[in-house]
Amino acid sequence: MKPKVSIIDYGLCNLYNVSNSFQHIGANVKIISTPEEIKKSDRIILPGVGAFKNGMRGLNLRNLIEPLKEHVQKKLPFLGICLGMQIMFDISYEFGEIEGLG
Repeated sequence: MKPKVSIIDYGLCNLYNVSNSFQHIGANVKIISTPEEIKKSDRIILPGVGAFKNGMRGLNLRNLIEPLKEHVQKKLPFLGICLGMQIMFDISYEFGEIEGLG
């Protein structure tokens, strides 16, 4: 049985490449972008390209911050790639002081 992997679309990532990479290694990939979809996901990937501030804005506009925090607090599998991993920090000073997911 293929593992199910959810990739979060928050407007700042190359979903095509990330999705293809995980499909290539045998994962069943689903692109998600809502809080409800995060709550139903077992494994989450948060890719990203760009500035920390824009990443947090993209997550905030889609109301994804709290569901993401809950997912990680439950110790469910999570992979942040590039900006997606940086967003997990408490704070960033890139283009000002911006709070992260902590």
